Amino acid sequence: MSEFLLLGQLALRNLFSSFLNFVVGGIIFIGTLLFVVGGSLLNSIDSSMSRSIVGSVAGHAQVYAADSKEEMALFGNWSAPDINAIPDFSKVKGPILAHPNVKTIIPMGVEGAQVSYGNTVDQILERLRKAVYERQKGVRTPELDQKIESLKSHVRQMIGVIQTDFKNYSAMAAADAIDKSAVGVLQKASSPEFWNGFDKDPLGSLEYLENHIASLIPDADFIYLQYVGTDLDSFRGAFDRMQIVDGEMVPAGKRGMMLAKYQYEEQFKMKTARRLDKISEALADKGKKIAKDPDLRLMVKQNQSQTREIVLQLDPMSARTIGDRLRTFLKSDEKELTKLLGLFFDTNDDNFVERYQFFYGVMAPLLELYRLKPGDTLTIKAFTKSGFIQSANIKVYGTFHFKGLEKSGLAGGLSLMDLMSFRDLYNFVTPEKLAETAELKKATGTSFVSRDDAEAQLFGGSSAVQEAKSVKINEKVEMGDNQVRLDRAQAATATYTQEQIEKGAVLNAAIILKDPSLLKQTIGELNQLSKDQGLNLKAITWQDAAGNLGKFVMIGKMILYFAVFVIFIVALVIINNAVMMATLQRVREIGTMRAIGAQRGFVLSLVLIETLLLGIVFGIGGTAMGAAVVTVMGKIGIPAANDFLYFFFAGPRLYVTLGVGSLVGAFVIICVVTAISALYPAIVATRVSPLQAMQTEE
Repeated sequence: MSEFLLLGQLALRNLFSSFLNFVVGGIIFIGTLLFVVGGSLLNSIDSSMSRSIVGSVAGHAQVYAADSKEEMALFGNWSAPDINAIPDFSKVKGPILAHPNVKTIIPMGVEGAQVSYGNTVDQILERLRKAVYERQKGVRTPELDQKIESLKSHVRQMIGVIQTDFKNYSAMAAADAIDKSAVGVLQKASSPEFWNGFDKDPLGSLEYLENHIASLIPDADFIYLQYVGTDLDSFRGAFDRMQIVDGEMVPAGKRGMMLAKYQYEEQFKMKTARRLDKISEALADKGKKIAKDPDLRLMVKQNQSQTREIVLQLDPMSARTIGDRLRTFLKSDEKELTKLLGLFFDTNDDNFVERYQFFYGVMAPLLELYRLKPGDTLTIKAFTKSGFIQSANIKVYGTFHFKGLEKSGLAGGLSLMDLMSFRDLYNFVTPEKLAETAELKKATGTSFVSRDDAEAQLFGGSSAVQEAKSVKINEKVEMGDNQVRLDRAQAATATYTQEQIEKGAVLNAAIILKDPSLLKQTIGELNQLSKDQGLNLKAITWQDAAGNLGKFVMIGKMILYFAVFVIFIVALVIINNAVMMATLQRVREIGTMRAIGAQRGFVLSLVLIETLLLGIVFGIGGTAMGAAVVTVMGKIGIPAANDFLYFFFAGPRLYVTLGVGSLVGAFVIICVVTAISALYPAIVATRVSPLQAMQTEE
C-alpha cells in the first residue's frame, strides 16, 4: 500500500513537469471532447429521427411480403418499391396481434399518382357550366341569374386579358410567329354577337370556349401526389401525433382522402401566395434578408412578373375593387391592374411586412388561394401493378399534419387515402370486382382455360372455343342497375364495415409495439412466427423501413466512430512518442532509483501510472468540457436550416441530450489508449542500466 501511495505521489509531481505532458494532455482533451459531443449529437439525431419516422407513418416495425423483389422503403425513393401484396390482411392480423409485445397493426400501401388540373379558364368555365345545368333543370332564382351573369362577365374579362397578352406578344414577335387562328378565335369569343347568342345555346357556347379559349392559357398544373392507402380510423388511433388542420376526418367506413398540409400548401396553393409565405418565414424565422439572399430576390421577381394567375381570377367588379385599393395603398395613378400588381410585389426588407399583411387582409378575400378545398372531389390517375392507368374520383375531406413536423417536407409528403379506393387504383381484386367478373362469366357463358391448355383450346379444334357472334347491345340492360355489383357512384358513397376494409390485399403494415426497447427481439420472433405459420411475411425495423433515410444515422455513426478511431490511433502514436521522449529525458533519474534499490516492476508501474493519470486528468477535462458543450446545445438547440433537417430534428430545432454511453465510452477509450501507448516506453525504462544512467556527461 505504501508503495502504491509513493507511486501516486511521484505521478502527481511529474504530471505537469514537462511540456510534452501538455502536448499529450491536449490531444487526449480534444479527442475526448469530440467523442462526447459527436456521440451525443448522433444519438440525439437518431432519437429525434426515430420520433419522426415512428410517429408519422412507419410505426416501430413494418411487415411486407417476404417474396418481394425489392426491400420495403417508405422514404428516400423516387418511386414506390416493387413489393408483392399481402393477399388478405385479415389472415395475418390475428397471428401478429397475438404476439405479447404487439399493441396494434395498421394495413398500408404506399403509391403515387398524377393529378392534373385545368387552368384558371377551365375552372371558371366549369363553374359556369354547373350554373347553366342548374337553370336547365328548372331552377329559376334571381341569385342563380346573377351568378350566371357574373361568371359570363368574368369569362369575357379573361378573354380580354388573353387578347392583351397576344397584342403585347405581337408587338415583340415576328409576324410568322403569331397564331392567326388564335387571333380569330379571340375576336369571335369577345364579340357582342357571341355573347348575345350565348343563352340560346349555352352548352354549345361553353364547348367552344373550352376547346378554343382555355387551350390558349398554358398554365395547367400536373401534380405528382404520393399517398398511403390505409384504414384511416386505425391510422389515426395508432399515430396520435396526427392532427386535423382543415376540414374534417373521413367518416368511419367511407371512401375519402386526407391531404398532407405541407403538400396542400406546396401543390394546391396559389403560387404567388405561397412565395409570399416562404419569404415571410425566411425573414421572421430564419433571420434572412431579401437584399442578401438570391433565392428571396428571385421569388420577389417571380411575383412581379407572374401576375396573370391573379388577374385571370378576378371578375370585373373584383378587379376594380383591388385596383382602387392598390392605387390608394401605393399612392399611384397607374390604371392598368397588371402594372399595379407588379409595383405592389416589388417588395424589400423595409416594406415586405406591410405588403404581406395587405395581401392577406385586402386582396386574399377576393381571390381563390387554393385550387382545391375540403369537400371537393379529386380525380386521381395511377399506374396499376400491371402498368395500365386506373382513375378514381375521391372526395377530399380535409388536411392534416403531424405535431412537431408541420414544416417537414418528408413527413408532409404523404397524404392518406382510404384502403378501398387504394385497392381500386392499384387494381387489387375487391369483392365488387369478383362479383362483377362472376356475373360477366355467367352472362357470356365463358369458362376458365389454364395457361397450359390455352394453345390446345385455341388451335386444337376443341368445342370449348366457339365462334364469336354479333349481338346487339341492349343499353337499358347493360347500363342499368346491377344487383350484384356497385357502380362507381354507389361505391363512392357506400359505407364499408371493418371486416370489408381488412379483408383484402395490402402492400405492407405498420406495427406499434408495447415496449419499443424489445424491438430487435420482437422482429426476430415475428419472422420466426411467419415461417412457422406460413404467413410469407418479413418484419423489419422502422430504420430499415425508412429506406435511405434510415441509413443516414447509421452512416453518420460509422463516420464518427471511424473519425474517433483515426484520432485515437494518431493520439496513441503521438502519446507513445511523447512518453518515450519523456522517459529518455529521465534516464538518470530512473538509473538513480534503480541504484538505490528500485525494482523493474516499480519503474514499470511508475511510467504506466504517470501516463494513465495524465490520460485520466485530461480525459476528465475533455469529458467535462464536452458535457458542458452538449448542455448548452441542449438549451439553445441547433436550428434546422432546411426541411430535410426539420425532419431529422423532429422539429425546428435539435435539442441535444447528453448520452451516458458517450461519457463512459470516451473515458474508457482514453484509459485504454493511454495505457497501451505507455506500455512500450515503460518496458524501455526498465531496461535502463543504473551504471550507464548515472554516468556524467563531459
